Amino acid sequence: MPPASSEDERLRRWRLVLGGGDADGTGRALSGTDAAVDGALTALYGRNPDDRDRDRDRDRDGAGRGRTAGLGASAPSVARWLGDIRTYFPAPVVQVMQRDAIDRLGLAALLLEPETLAAVEPDVHLVGTLLSLREAMPETTGETARAVVRKVVADLEERLAARTRATLTGALDRSARTRRPRHGDVDWDRTIRANLKNYLPEHRTVVPERLVGHGRASRAVHKEVVLCVDQSGSMAASVVHAAVFAAVLASLRTVATRLLVFDTVVVDLTDRLGDPVDVLFGTRLGGGTDINRALAHCQAGITRPADTVVVLISDLYDGGVRGEAAKRVAAMRAAGTRVVALLALSDEGTPAYDRDHAAALAALGVPAFACTPDLFPEIMAAALEERPLPIPAG
Repeated sequence: MPPASSEDERLRRWRLVLGGGDADGTGRALSGTDAAVDGALTALYGRNPDDRDRDRDRDRDGAGRGRTAGLGASAPSVARWLGDIRTYFPAPVVQVMQRDAIDRLGLAALLLEPETLAAVEPDVHLVGTLLSLREAMPETTGETARAVVRKVVADLEERLAARTRATLTGALDRSARTRRPRHGDVDWDRTIRANLKNYLPEHRTVVPERLVGHGRASRAVHKEVVLCVDQSGSMAASVVHAAVFAAVLASLRTVATRLLVFDTVVVDLTDRLGDPVDVLFGTRLGGGTDINRALAHCQAGITRPADTVVVLISDLYDGGVRGEAAKRVAAMRAAGTRVVALLALSDEGTPAYDRDHAAALAALGVPAFACTPDLFPEIMAAALEERPLPIPAG
């Protein structure tokens, strides 16, 4: 069979994009794998998702009606479609199509079926959907859902855990300062800054009256970290990443780590940090938000304010009394606690957020910004060392 010309290939691609019908203008018919790919796309990206129950015919030969959406109403048909898209598209595209199917075609209900779950490509967003459906999930689906969540958590740990431990261990060792360091442990940058008042202009030198040094690694707890995570539905990806990072932090013997999740109530999940999957199944995505109540729980458990970092992860949309959360942050900062506000902990960029609340925090010296999982270790290291945060541009 002779190779397709560049013009044939161009028309083929446009035909797959436009979906057939009289108006696509390509005049191309599809067969074989192209027809199967077009069928998978047709099932999801039909001309009107609201027509899916009425019009489910797929255009496999390039003629007739344009695309109509529909995956069918049974778990086996959805499972077949999920298998098809995994055959024809790379994993990142499959994950996007799965998300679109959940949003456009009501796939969420069928995720309660073991056959459907067994066919999906696991990702963070799918975990968020499963967690939001947890209370409606039948027992037959529970173990399959847990396996899906565990795979995503394992992938995240493999990507993030080693670097996080290395970054934070170094920060903790550097933050354990001593005023009588050995010569090899002197932190010269901090020593010079601490002795600038002793600068002798005639000798162009600083007299180091007080040495600042790196402390030796020890088993003692140096810092306390409280992760306070908004579990409203829009924060699903952030909840997943926060659970993984909380478990990593809890594995560091020099950090005392607490994890609180909140909506209008606050749940302490610290006792589950040995297994991030247990943490995630202890959350309850959705519901309202009361940030001040969550921060009050954080504040009540702080025993060493000057050695504590509180990380609030929230889009700052607050159903509580306006302004109370900012007052709570001001009180914690006055006591010496470092507060970090993250609008999201995910790869998705900055979400919609309450700009007035963010401005109120910024006025207190607590800038609110979105953070990717890859940046989070550096953010925490800076917070633990009391350095300026490496806030991403934009």
